[in-house]
Amino acid sequence: MSAFQDFGPLSERRRAERQQKKRKRIMIAGASVSVILILAAVGVAAVMYQSKHHTGHNKSSSTSNNKDLQSTTRAIKLVCGAVDYKEACESRMAKAVNTTSPKALIRASISIVVDEVAKAFNKSDLIKSDDPMVQGAIEDCKELFRDSADELATALGNIDAHTLEQVPKQSSELRNWLSAVMSYQQTCIDGFPNGEWKDKMKEAMKSAKELTSNALAIIEEASHFLSSVKIPAGNGRRLLAEGQEAAPHKDAGFPSWLSKEERRHLEEEGQDGQDGPRATKNLKPNVTVAKDGSGDFKTISEALARMPKKYEGRYFIYVKEGVYEETVVVDKKMVNVTMFGDGSRKTIVTGSKNYVDGTRTYQTATFAALGDGFMGIAMGFRNTAGPEKHQAVALRVQADRAVFLNCRMEGYQDTLYAQCHRQFYRSCIIAGTVDFIFGDAAAIFQNCILVVRRPLDNQQNIVTAQGRISPRETTGFVLHHCRFTADSKLVPDKDKIRSYLGRPWKEYSRTVIMESDIGDFIHKDGYMPWEGDFALKTLFYAEYKNKGPGADTSARVQWPGFKVISNRTEAVGFTPEVFIQGRDWIKRTGGPAPVPVRLGLY
Repeated sequence: MSAFQDFGPLSERRRAERQQKKRKRIMIAGASVSVILILAAVGVAAVMYQSKHHTGHNKSSSTSNNKDLQSTTRAIKLVCGAVDYKEACESRMAKAVNTTSPKALIRASISIVVDEVAKAFNKSDLIKSDDPMVQGAIEDCKELFRDSADELATALGNIDAHTLEQVPKQSSELRNWLSAVMSYQQTCIDGFPNGEWKDKMKEAMKSAKELTSNALAIIEEASHFLSSVKIPAGNGRRLLAEGQEAAPHKDAGFPSWLSKEERRHLEEEGQDGQDGPRATKNLKPNVTVAKDGSGDFKTISEALARMPKKYEGRYFIYVKEGVYEETVVVDKKMVNVTMFGDGSRKTIVTGSKNYVDGTRTYQTATFAALGDGFMGIAMGFRNTAGPEKHQAVALRVQADRAVFLNCRMEGYQDTLYAQCHRQFYRSCIIAGTVDFIFGDAAAIFQNCILVVRRPLDNQQNIVTAQGRISPRETTGFVLHHCRFTADSKLVPDKDKIRSYLGRPWKEYSRTVIMESDIGDFIHKDGYMPWEGDFALKTLFYAEYKNKGPGADTSARVQWPGFKVISNRTEAVGFTPEVFIQGRDWIKRTGGPAPVPVRLGLY
């Protein structure tokens, strides 16, 4: 069963932001026209032409075909008017489609990506090198190609299964999958050492990245227009109206759908990321892992290997107290898995793979969650390689709709790799030094504690390094109602060692920090550049109603891409309700262990 069938169709992405863009489009209607409005006009024109064609029997077949071709060409030009890479869009669409049907044109924008992605990833097979790092990068690219092919096939299946009128309801899903494809393309490139082969893979991926960006643009514009003209969406779910926030939450910020008993249960839950027993007492495991032999398996990897290939609903794995020294991979076929422990200081998965000793960053993770719908509760994930080993990932998350509750991630550089898709972290502790939360996911960290540790003497601390590579991607990091604090070993040197909230790993890096408590150890600039002026004009960094001695924005960087959000409506666009469609899936993921989530602002 598809992982997505467990949750059903999800609501539109970024409702509040879309309403703001809607108003902007109305203002500039005299200067530009929505691509789907044009598509609708093209569709009407096509119908009118077909009517005339049936009454004009004296016209030759060749004339008819020529007019059909002209009509299709016009439709393609109009559709491609919304994208960033128009020439690539027009030339490839012309080879792929011979219709003016809006739905067919939207589908074609995705289908042309399939062949181009395959062609790009296959270029890695032509690389011949004795360098183990290059050979490893080639293997990573092959795996990433399989992931890309799966995402694209799912997107095409989604288009086929729905009508044009349902595009707005499916937009968040489609753009989520396509954003992941862009992430995979970049991850393939990043796996190669700097030099000739990396440059060649970058060039090989150029066309695939452009076409993926184009598909994201076309779907975004389609969703915006169809929503604005109120075409029926088909599933009857209530949407947020313009300027409307998620329903207010009472009882310590718990959502309204929780029963009194569930709220009482969650009020007892600790906020330090280690209170496992209370958060998991209602869970009944399918299997138990115990290092001392008292369970069904002694290792987590063995329990995963013995999972049934087919099962209904959610699969629960209880990992008893202990330190498990193993590399764990919850693969893509293992969907809707909940893994819970006895507390993040008691149930710990640990490893020490690192870049300096010859492992690519992508493969250094102690624990990797790839299967959609994964949930981790009351567990600890460590990479003990140390700061001198540089990149060393404790947890890598590729799963869509992943939830981590009361967990602890500990490392130094690159502790948490939030690779792609939608992720939600609640009441977790994440500790590290350099870029210790990085990746290209749409991830929200709520009520989390970010512990900045002491790095090497020649290093600086950076909490986030978000990696969005296109403005069309729906990704970004949101740190909501979190606390930034210095580790006790850093405190004596906090004035000597600079610590920053983030830096741009990729050109369109996006990070929003709101309603959080920022300690005095954070440098007044707030952020640092990656290299020179790279991404300073294209990134999006924003802060909203933070507090604490490090929250003063008067001396923040003066980059074009940085802003202080003053409009509450704009801030709402980065809440779980809107940014990752949290109302539709977060509450379902927990099952008998409801996830405490603040869907709106505090």
